[in-house]
Amino acid sequence: MCAAREGRWCRRQRALLWCVLLAAWEAAWGQLRYSVPEELPKGSFVGDVAEELALEPAALGGGGARVVSQGRTQYFALHASSGHLVTAERIDREQLCRLQEKCVLRCELIVEGEMKVYAIEVEITDINDNSPTFEESEKELRISETTAVGSRFLLAEAHDPDVGANSLQSYALSGDEHFSLSVQAGGDGEKRPELVLAKALDREEAAFHELLLRASDGGDPSRTGTARIRVAVLDANDNAPAFSQAVYTVRVAEDVPVGSTLLSVTATDPDDGTNGNVKYSLRKQTKVVTEFFHLEPDTGAIRLVRNLDYEEEDSYELLVQAQDGGGLSDKARVSISVTDVNDNAPEIWQAQPNPDWRFSQTQRPGTSGSQNGEEGGAWPNNQFDTEMLQAMILASANEAADVNATLGGGTGTMGLSARYGPQFTLQHVPDYRQNVYIPGSTATLSNAAGKRDAKPSGGNKKKSGKKEKK
Repeated sequence: MCAAREGRWCRRQRALLWCVLLAAWEAAWGQLRYSVPEELPKGSFVGDVAEELALEPAALGGGGARVVSQGRTQYFALHASSGHLVTAERIDREQLCRLQEKCVLRCELIVEGEMKVYAIEVEITDINDNSPTFEESEKELRISETTAVGSRFLLAEAHDPDVGANSLQSYALSGDEHFSLSVQAGGDGEKRPELVLAKALDREEAAFHELLLRASDGGDPSRTGTARIRVAVLDANDNAPAFSQAVYTVRVAEDVPVGSTLLSVTATDPDDGTNGNVKYSLRKQTKVVTEFFHLEPDTGAIRLVRNLDYEEEDSYELLVQAQDGGGLSDKARVSISVTDVNDNAPEIWQAQPNPDWRFSQTQRPGTSGSQNGEEGGAWPNNQFDTEMLQAMILASANEAADVNATLGGGTGTMGLSARYGPQFTLQHVPDYRQNVYIPGSTATLSNAAGKRDAKPSGGNKKKSGKKEKK
Protein backbone atom coordinates (compact mmCIF):
# COMPACT_ATOMS: atom_id res chain seq x y z
CA MET A 1 0.00 0.00 0.00
CA CYS A 2 2.88 2.31 0.89
CA ALA A 3 4.64 1.49 -2.27
CA ALA A 4 1.50 2.32 -4.22
CA ARG A 5 1.17 5.64 -2.38
CA GLU A 6 4.82 6.44 -3.09
CA GLY A 7 4.28 5.65 -6.78
CA ARG A 8 1.37 8.09 -7.04
CA TRP A 9 3.38 10.75 -5.22
CA CYS A 10 6.32 10.23 -7.55
CA ARG A 11 4.13 10.69 -10.62
CA ARG A 12 2.69 13.92 -9.23
CA GLN A 13 6.18 15.16 -8.53
CA ARG A 14 7.33 14.38 -12.04
CA ALA A 15 4.34 16.08 -13.60
CA LEU A 16 5.07 19.16 -11.52
CA LEU A 17 8.70 19.03 -12.55
CA TRP A 18 7.78 18.87 -16.26
CA CYS A 19 5.57 21.91 -15.90
CA VAL A 20 8.42 23.83 -14.34
CA LEU A 21 10.88 22.61 -16.93
CA LEU A 22 8.53 23.50 -19.76
CA ALA A 23 8.25 27.05 -18.45
CA ALA A 24 12.01 27.27 -18.15
CA TRP A 25 12.42 25.70 -21.65
CA GLU A 26 10.20 28.31 -23.22
CA ALA A 27 12.27 31.02 -21.64
CA ALA A 28 15.58 29.53 -22.79
CA TRP A 29 14.58 28.35 -26.34
CA GLY A 30 17.19 28.81 -29.10
CA GLN A 31 20.21 29.25 -26.91
CA LEU A 32 22.44 26.56 -28.48
CA ARG A 33 22.95 25.97 -32.23
CA TYR A 34 25.24 23.45 -33.91
CA SER A 35 25.88 22.15 -37.41
CA VAL A 36 27.14 18.72 -38.38
CA PRO A 37 27.26 16.79 -41.67
CA GLU A 38 25.00 13.83 -42.18
CA GLU A 39 26.10 10.21 -42.01
CA LEU A 40 28.45 10.69 -39.03
CA PRO A 41 29.10 7.53 -36.99
CA LYS A 42 27.33 7.02 -33.70
CA GLY A 43 29.04 8.93 -30.86
CA SER A 44 30.49 11.65 -33.09
CA PHE A 45 31.07 15.08 -31.52
CA VAL A 46 28.37 17.72 -32.04
CA GLY A 47 29.17 20.45 -29.50
CA ASP A 48 30.59 21.19 -26.00
CA VAL A 49 27.42 22.16 -24.14
CA ALA A 50 29.09 22.15 -20.71
CA GLU A 51 31.54 24.81 -21.76
CA GLU A 52 29.01 26.93 -23.60
CA LEU A 53 26.52 26.81 -20.71
CA ALA A 54 29.22 27.04 -18.01
CA LEU A 55 27.91 23.96 -16.33
CA GLU A 56 29.89 22.27 -13.60
CA PRO A 57 30.75 18.60 -14.10
CA ALA A 58 28.95 17.88 -10.84
CA ALA A 59 25.71 19.19 -12.35
CA LEU A 60 26.04 16.90 -15.30
CA GLY A 61 27.07 13.74 -13.50
CA GLY A 62 24.94 11.23 -11.70
CA GLY A 63 22.13 11.46 -14.20
CA GLY A 64 21.42 15.04 -13.30
CA ALA A 65 21.45 16.14 -16.94
CA ARG A 66 20.09 14.49 -20.11
CA VAL A 67 19.16 15.29 -23.70
CA VAL A 68 15.64 14.72 -24.95
CA SER A 69 14.88 14.83 -28.71
CA GLN A 70 11.57 15.72 -30.26
CA GLY A 71 9.75 12.69 -31.53
CA ARG A 72 10.25 9.08 -30.66
CA THR A 73 13.80 8.72 -32.02
CA GLN A 74 16.70 10.08 -29.96
CA TYR A 75 19.35 11.41 -32.32
CA PHE A 76 21.66 13.00 -29.70
CA ALA A 77 23.05 12.18 -26.26
CA LEU A 78 25.10 13.94 -23.54
CA HIS A 79 28.50 12.56 -22.69
CA ALA A 80 28.39 13.07 -18.91
CA SER A 81 32.09 12.93 -18.20
CA SER A 82 33.04 15.50 -20.85
CA GLY A 83 29.85 17.49 -21.20
CA HIS A 84 29.88 16.97 -24.97
CA LEU A 85 26.80 16.61 -27.14
CA VAL A 86 27.27 13.56 -29.39
CA THR A 87 25.24 11.68 -32.02
CA ALA A 88 23.19 8.81 -30.69
CA GLU A 89 23.00 7.10 -34.13
CA ARG A 90 23.87 7.64 -37.81
CA ILE A 91 21.76 10.45 -39.28
CA ASP A 92 20.56 10.37 -42.91
CA ARG A 93 19.60 13.84 -44.01
CA GLU A 94 17.61 12.64 -47.08
CA GLN A 95 15.52 10.36 -44.90
CA LEU A 96 14.76 12.99 -42.29
CA CYS A 97 14.38 16.07 -44.46
CA ARG A 98 13.64 14.92 -47.99
CA LEU A 99 12.83 17.76 -50.42
CA GLN A 100 13.75 20.35 -47.76
CA GLU A 101 16.50 22.80 -48.44
CA LYS A 102 17.42 23.10 -44.75
CA CYS A 103 17.36 20.23 -42.25
CA VAL A 104 17.30 21.16 -38.53
CA LEU A 105 16.85 18.76 -35.61
CA ARG A 106 15.80 20.10 -32.20
CA CYS A 107 16.42 18.69 -28.75
CA GLU A 108 16.54 19.87 -25.13
CA LEU A 109 19.22 19.63 -22.47
CA ILE A 110 17.51 19.13 -19.10
CA VAL A 111 19.60 19.91 -16.00
CA GLU A 112 17.53 18.70 -13.09
CA GLY A 113 19.83 19.99 -10.36
CA GLU A 114 19.48 23.54 -11.60
CA MET A 115 15.90 23.13 -12.73
CA LYS A 116 16.83 24.43 -16.18
CA VAL A 117 16.06 23.40 -19.77
CA TYR A 118 18.28 24.47 -22.66
CA ALA A 119 17.04 24.29 -26.24
CA ILE A 120 19.47 22.97 -28.85
CA GLU A 121 19.22 23.20 -32.64
CA VAL A 122 21.42 20.99 -34.78
CA GLU A 123 21.54 21.62 -38.52
CA ILE A 124 22.28 18.49 -40.56
CA THR A 125 24.28 19.51 -43.62
CA ASP A 126 24.27 17.60 -46.86
CA ILE A 127 27.09 15.48 -48.21
CA ASN A 128 27.23 14.13 -51.79
CA ASP A 129 26.17 10.64 -50.87
CA ASN A 130 23.57 10.18 -53.63
CA SER A 131 23.90 9.88 -57.38
CA PRO A 132 21.31 11.18 -59.85
CA THR A 133 18.91 8.39 -60.81
CA PHE A 134 16.24 7.86 -63.48
CA GLU A 135 12.96 6.16 -62.72
CA GLU A 136 13.50 3.98 -65.80
CA SER A 137 17.00 2.88 -66.66
CA GLU A 138 15.85 1.98 -70.19
CA LYS A 139 13.36 3.89 -72.30
CA GLU A 140 12.02 3.35 -75.83
CA LEU A 141 10.73 6.11 -78.07
CA ARG A 142 8.83 5.43 -81.29
CA ILE A 143 9.37 8.07 -83.97
CA SER A 144 8.17 8.02 -87.58
CA GLU A 145 10.82 8.24 -90.28
CA THR A 146 8.89 11.15 -91.80
CA THR A 147 9.22 13.29 -88.64
CA ALA A 148 10.52 16.77 -89.42
CA VAL A 149 14.05 17.74 -88.41
CA GLY A 150 13.95 19.93 -85.30
CA SER A 151 11.11 18.04 -83.64
CA ARG A 152 11.45 17.70 -79.86
CA PHE A 153 10.63 14.84 -77.52
CA LEU A 154 10.46 15.18 -73.75
CA LEU A 155 12.73 12.80 -71.85
CA ALA A 156 12.41 11.50 -68.31
CA GLU A 157 14.14 13.59 -65.65
CA ALA A 158 16.74 12.36 -63.22
CA HIS A 159 16.40 12.91 -59.47
CA ASP A 160 19.07 13.56 -56.85
CA PRO A 161 17.98 13.91 -53.20
CA ASP A 162 21.11 15.85 -52.34
CA VAL A 163 20.89 19.63 -52.17
CA GLY A 164 22.93 22.56 -53.32
CA ALA A 165 25.96 21.80 -55.42
CA ASN A 166 25.56 18.11 -54.62
CA SER A 167 22.25 17.97 -56.43
CA LEU A 168 21.62 17.41 -60.15
CA GLN A 169 23.43 19.98 -62.27
CA SER A 170 23.61 18.87 -65.93
CA TYR A 171 22.62 16.38 -68.66
CA ALA A 172 24.61 15.02 -71.61
CA LEU A 173 23.64 12.84 -74.59
CA SER A 174 25.82 10.48 -76.61
CA GLY A 175 25.38 7.77 -79.21
CA ASP A 176 24.03 9.09 -82.54
CA GLU A 177 24.37 12.03 -84.91
CA HIS A 178 20.65 11.98 -85.67
CA PHE A 179 19.82 13.42 -82.23
CA SER A 180 20.92 16.25 -79.97
CA LEU A 181 19.98 17.32 -76.45
CA SER A 182 18.27 20.46 -75.23
CA VAL A 183 17.82 21.21 -71.50
CA GLN A 184 15.03 23.57 -70.45
CA ALA A 185 14.72 25.18 -67.03
CA GLY A 186 11.32 24.70 -65.46
CA GLY A 187 9.44 27.22 -63.37
CA ASP A 188 10.39 25.29 -60.27
CA GLY A 189 14.08 25.51 -61.17
CA GLU A 190 14.33 21.90 -62.31
CA LYS A 191 16.14 21.03 -65.51
CA ARG A 192 14.10 19.19 -68.14
CA PRO A 193 15.92 17.30 -70.90
CA GLU A 194 14.48 17.19 -74.44
CA LEU A 195 15.55 15.03 -77.36
CA VAL A 196 15.89 17.00 -80.61
CA LEU A 197 15.86 15.39 -84.06
CA ALA A 198 18.96 16.79 -85.75
CA LYS A 199 19.03 14.64 -88.91
CA ALA A 200 16.26 13.03 -90.95
CA LEU A 201 15.52 9.41 -90.13
CA ASP A 202 15.42 6.56 -92.63
CA ARG A 203 14.09 3.24 -91.36
CA GLU A 204 15.60 1.39 -94.29
CA GLU A 205 19.00 2.77 -93.28
CA ALA A 206 18.63 2.18 -89.53
CA ALA A 207 15.53 0.82 -87.82
CA PHE A 208 16.83 1.59 -84.30
CA HIS A 209 19.07 4.20 -82.68
CA GLU A 210 20.76 3.58 -79.32
CA LEU A 211 21.36 6.65 -77.12
CA LEU A 212 22.81 7.20 -73.65
CA LEU A 213 21.52 10.02 -71.45
CA ARG A 214 23.84 10.99 -68.58
CA ALA A 215 22.88 13.11 -65.54
CA SER A 216 25.61 14.59 -63.31
CA ASP A 217 25.61 16.41 -59.97
CA GLY A 218 28.03 19.11 -58.78
CA GLY A 219 29.75 17.21 -56.01
CA ASP A 220 33.46 16.69 -55.70
CA PRO A 221 33.94 14.12 -57.01
CA SER A 222 30.86 14.31 -59.22
CA ARG A 223 28.33 11.51 -59.24
CA THR A 224 26.43 10.48 -62.37
CA GLY A 225 23.42 8.42 -63.36
CA THR A 226 22.57 7.06 -66.82
CA ALA A 227 19.55 5.94 -68.81
CA ARG A 228 19.55 4.08 -72.13
CA ILE A 229 17.19 5.43 -74.78
CA ARG A 230 16.25 3.28 -77.75
CA VAL A 231 14.59 5.08 -80.64
CA ALA A 232 12.49 2.76 -82.81
CA VAL A 233 11.97 4.28 -86.26
CA LEU A 234 8.43 3.72 -87.50
CA ASP A 235 8.08 2.88 -91.17
CA ALA A 236 6.47 5.13 -93.74
CA ASN A 237 5.57 3.93 -97.22
CA ASP A 238 8.43 5.80 -98.87
CA ASN A 239 9.65 2.95 -101.09
CA ALA A 240 7.89 1.39 -104.06
CA PRO A 241 8.35 -2.28 -105.00
CA ALA A 242 11.10 -2.84 -107.57
CA PHE A 243 11.33 -5.80 -109.94
CA SER A 244 14.68 -7.52 -110.22
CA GLN A 245 14.41 -7.25 -114.02
CA ALA A 246 12.61 -4.88 -116.35
CA VAL A 247 12.02 -7.72 -118.85
CA TYR A 248 11.74 -11.43 -118.07
CA THR A 249 12.31 -13.78 -121.02
CA VAL A 250 11.66 -17.50 -121.11
CA ARG A 251 11.54 -20.16 -123.86
CA VAL A 252 9.26 -23.15 -123.34
CA ALA A 253 8.47 -26.15 -125.51
CA GLU A 254 4.95 -26.38 -126.82
CA ASP A 255 4.49 -29.75 -125.10
CA VAL A 256 5.28 -28.50 -121.57
CA PRO A 257 2.73 -30.06 -119.16
CA VAL A 258 -0.19 -28.04 -117.88
CA GLY A 259 0.44 -26.88 -114.30
CA SER A 260 4.16 -26.30 -114.87
CA THR A 261 5.74 -23.14 -113.46
CA LEU A 262 7.27 -21.36 -116.41
CA LEU A 263 9.08 -18.67 -114.42
CA SER A 264 8.76 -16.48 -111.33
CA VAL A 265 8.95 -12.70 -111.19
CA THR A 266 10.37 -11.06 -108.06
CA ALA A 267 9.92 -7.56 -106.68
CA THR A 268 11.36 -6.31 -103.39
CA ASP A 269 10.18 -3.51 -101.11
CA PRO A 270 12.39 -2.47 -98.15
CA ASP A 271 9.45 -0.96 -96.24
CA ASP A 272 8.09 -2.68 -93.16
CA GLY A 273 4.77 -4.39 -92.47
CA THR A 274 1.99 -3.85 -94.97
CA ASN A 275 4.07 -1.15 -96.65
CA GLY A 276 6.52 -3.83 -97.72
CA ASN A 277 4.00 -6.60 -98.45
CA VAL A 278 4.09 -7.12 -102.24
CA LYS A 279 1.24 -8.59 -104.30
CA TYR A 280 1.54 -9.55 -107.97
CA SER A 281 -1.08 -9.19 -110.70
CA LEU A 282 -1.45 -9.09 -114.48
CA ARG A 283 -1.68 -5.54 -115.68
CA LYS A 284 -3.38 -6.47 -118.95
CA GLN A 285 -5.59 -9.50 -118.46
CA THR A 286 -6.56 -10.27 -122.03
CA LYS A 287 -8.64 -13.34 -122.74
CA VAL A 288 -5.76 -15.14 -124.45
CA VAL A 289 -3.38 -14.46 -121.56
CA THR A 290 -5.79 -15.61 -118.85
CA GLU A 291 -6.68 -18.75 -120.85
CA PHE A 292 -3.06 -19.93 -120.93
CA PHE A 293 -1.34 -18.43 -117.87
CA HIS A 294 -1.96 -17.85 -114.16
CA LEU A 295 0.09 -15.48 -111.98
CA GLU A 296 0.32 -16.39 -108.29
CA PRO A 297 -0.39 -13.12 -106.37
CA ASP A 298 1.84 -13.96 -103.39
CA THR A 299 4.85 -15.62 -105.02
CA GLY A 300 4.99 -14.16 -108.53
CA ALA A 301 5.09 -17.64 -110.11
CA ILE A 302 3.58 -17.90 -113.60
CA ARG A 303 1.94 -21.29 -114.25
CA LEU A 304 0.61 -22.84 -117.44
CA VAL A 305 -3.13 -23.61 -117.31
CA ARG A 306 -3.70 -24.72 -120.91
CA ASN A 307 -1.69 -26.65 -123.51
CA LEU A 308 0.41 -24.55 -125.84
CA ASP A 309 0.48 -25.01 -129.62
CA TYR A 310 3.35 -23.57 -131.60
CA GLU A 311 1.28 -23.80 -134.77
CA GLU A 312 -1.40 -21.56 -133.19
CA GLU A 313 0.83 -19.03 -131.39
CA ASP A 314 4.59 -18.99 -131.00
CA SER A 315 4.96 -16.13 -128.51
CA TYR A 316 3.10 -14.33 -125.72
CA GLU A 317 3.73 -11.09 -123.88
CA LEU A 318 2.50 -10.33 -120.36
CA LEU A 319 2.64 -7.11 -118.35
CA VAL A 320 2.88 -7.85 -114.62
CA GLN A 321 2.52 -5.45 -111.70
CA ALA A 322 3.88 -5.56 -108.13
CA GLN A 323 2.03 -3.41 -105.59
CA ASP A 324 2.68 -2.87 -101.88
CA GLY A 325 0.13 -2.36 -99.12
CA GLY A 326 0.42 1.39 -99.40
CA GLY A 327 -0.50 1.51 -103.08
CA LEU A 328 2.96 2.02 -104.62
CA SER A 329 3.75 -0.24 -107.59
CA ASP A 330 6.20 -1.26 -110.30
CA LYS A 331 5.75 -2.99 -113.68
CA ALA A 332 7.73 -5.52 -115.68
CA ARG A 333 7.29 -7.24 -119.05
CA VAL A 334 7.31 -11.02 -119.45
CA SER A 335 8.08 -12.50 -122.90
CA ILE A 336 7.25 -16.18 -123.40
CA SER A 337 8.51 -17.84 -126.58
CA VAL A 338 7.03 -21.19 -127.60
CA THR A 339 9.44 -23.57 -129.31
CA ASP A 340 8.31 -26.15 -131.84
CA VAL A 341 8.38 -29.89 -131.27
CA ASN A 342 7.77 -32.61 -133.90
CA ASP A 343 4.16 -33.20 -132.99
CA ASN A 344 2.59 -33.15 -136.52
CA ALA A 345 2.93 -35.84 -139.26
CA PRO A 346 2.93 -34.82 -142.95
CA GLU A 347 -0.48 -35.04 -144.65
CA ILE A 348 -0.63 -35.86 -148.45
CA TRP A 349 -3.86 -35.77 -150.48
CA GLN A 350 -3.23 -34.25 -155.29
CA ALA A 351 -4.97 -38.00 -156.93
CA GLN A 352 -3.26 -40.46 -159.40
CA PRO A 353 -0.36 -38.82 -161.24
CA ASN A 354 -1.03 -37.64 -164.80
CA PRO A 355 1.78 -38.81 -167.14
CA ASP A 356 0.81 -36.22 -169.74
CA TRP A 357 1.81 -33.20 -167.56
CA ARG A 358 4.56 -31.26 -169.27
CA PHE A 359 6.35 -27.97 -168.78
CA SER A 360 7.34 -25.49 -171.40
CA GLN A 361 10.94 -25.02 -172.33
CA THR A 362 11.23 -21.94 -170.13
CA GLN A 363 9.68 -23.71 -167.14
CA ARG A 364 11.57 -26.95 -167.45
CA PRO A 365 13.95 -27.37 -164.50
CA GLY A 366 16.31 -29.54 -166.47
CA THR A 367 17.15 -33.19 -166.94
CA SER A 368 18.34 -35.34 -164.13
CA GLY A 369 21.55 -36.13 -165.83
CA SER A 370 22.84 -32.60 -166.40
CA GLN A 371 22.80 -30.13 -163.54
CA ASN A 372 24.59 -27.55 -165.63
CA GLY A 373 23.35 -28.62 -169.10
CA GLU A 374 22.18 -26.55 -172.03
CA GLU A 375 18.60 -26.82 -170.86
CA GLY A 376 18.90 -24.49 -167.90
CA GLY A 377 15.84 -24.74 -165.71
CA ALA A 378 13.69 -21.83 -164.59
CA TRP A 379 12.09 -21.68 -161.15
CA PRO A 380 8.34 -21.47 -160.71
CA ASN A 381 7.34 -17.89 -160.03
CA ASN A 382 3.83 -18.30 -158.70
CA GLN A 383 1.94 -20.48 -156.29
CA PHE A 384 -0.05 -22.33 -158.97
CA ASP A 385 3.04 -23.51 -160.85
CA THR A 386 4.71 -24.41 -157.56
CA GLU A 387 1.83 -26.58 -156.42
CA MET A 388 1.80 -28.32 -159.80
CA LEU A 389 5.51 -29.04 -159.43
CA GLN A 390 4.96 -30.29 -155.88
CA ALA A 391 2.28 -32.67 -157.04
CA MET A 392 4.55 -34.04 -159.78
CA ILE A 393 7.43 -34.57 -157.39
CA LEU A 394 5.30 -36.23 -154.72
CA ALA A 395 3.72 -38.53 -157.27
CA SER A 396 7.07 -39.38 -158.83
CA ALA A 397 8.38 -40.46 -155.46
CA ASN A 398 5.91 -43.33 -155.56
CA GLU A 399 6.64 -44.33 -159.18
CA ALA A 400 10.33 -43.65 -159.43
CA ALA A 401 11.11 -47.30 -158.93
CA ASP A 402 8.84 -48.32 -161.83
CA VAL A 403 10.93 -48.43 -165.01
CA ASN A 404 7.76 -48.32 -167.13
CA ALA A 405 6.58 -45.08 -165.55
CA THR A 406 6.44 -42.06 -167.83
CA LEU A 407 7.83 -39.80 -165.07
CA GLY A 408 10.90 -41.95 -164.56
CA GLY A 409 13.24 -39.85 -166.61
CA GLY A 410 11.78 -39.43 -170.09
CA THR A 411 12.70 -36.51 -172.32
CA GLY A 412 10.94 -33.28 -171.43
CA THR A 413 9.57 -34.62 -168.14
CA MET A 414 10.49 -33.83 -164.53
CA GLY A 415 13.81 -35.53 -165.20
CA LEU A 416 13.84 -37.73 -162.09
CA SER A 417 16.17 -40.70 -162.30
CA ALA A 418 15.99 -43.91 -160.37
CA ARG A 419 18.65 -42.67 -157.93
CA TYR A 420 16.11 -40.20 -156.52
CA GLY A 421 13.33 -42.81 -156.25
CA PRO A 422 11.83 -43.52 -152.85
CA GLN A 423 14.43 -41.33 -151.09
CA PHE A 424 12.88 -38.21 -152.65
CA THR A 425 11.17 -36.54 -149.62
CA LEU A 426 9.38 -33.35 -148.78
CA GLN A 427 12.59 -31.46 -148.21
CA HIS A 428 13.07 -31.47 -151.99
CA VAL A 429 9.73 -29.75 -152.57
CA PRO A 430 10.38 -26.19 -153.78
CA ASP A 431 8.52 -23.08 -152.71
CA TYR A 432 7.91 -20.31 -155.14
CA ARG A 433 8.88 -17.81 -152.38
CA GLN A 434 12.33 -19.33 -151.90
CA ASN A 435 15.25 -20.24 -154.14
CA VAL A 436 15.29 -23.98 -153.48
CA TYR A 437 17.76 -26.03 -155.47
CA ILE A 438 16.61 -28.88 -157.75
CA PRO A 439 19.03 -30.90 -159.86
CA GLY A 440 19.40 -29.33 -163.32
CA SER A 441 18.88 -25.77 -162.07
CA THR A 442 21.42 -22.97 -162.50
CA ALA A 443 19.62 -20.72 -159.98
CA THR A 444 21.32 -19.40 -156.84
CA LEU A 445 21.01 -21.68 -153.79
CA SER A 446 19.73 -19.88 -150.69
CA ASN A 447 17.94 -22.56 -148.68
CA ALA A 448 19.29 -26.00 -149.39
CA ALA A 449 17.01 -27.62 -146.87
CA GLY A 450 13.96 -26.18 -148.53
CA LYS A 451 11.92 -26.54 -145.38
CA ARG A 452 8.63 -24.70 -145.45
CA ASP A 453 7.79 -22.19 -142.75
CA ALA A 454 4.60 -23.98 -141.72
CA LYS A 455 3.35 -27.54 -141.61
CA PRO A 456 0.52 -28.55 -143.97
CA SER A 457 -2.83 -28.31 -142.27
CA GLY A 458 -4.65 -30.55 -144.77
CA GLY A 459 -5.28 -30.56 -148.53
CA ASN A 460 -3.05 -28.61 -150.82
CA LYS A 461 -3.43 -25.38 -148.81
CA LYS A 462 -0.67 -23.93 -146.69
CA LYS A 463 -0.35 -20.97 -144.38
CA SER A 464 0.59 -17.72 -146.04
CA GLY A 465 1.66 -16.17 -142.72
CA LYS A 466 1.37 -16.39 -138.91
CA LYS A 467 -1.59 -15.18 -136.95
CA GLU A 468 -1.37 -11.76 -135.43
CA LYS A 469 0.18 -12.00 -131.99
CA LYS A 470 -2.00 -11.42 -129.04
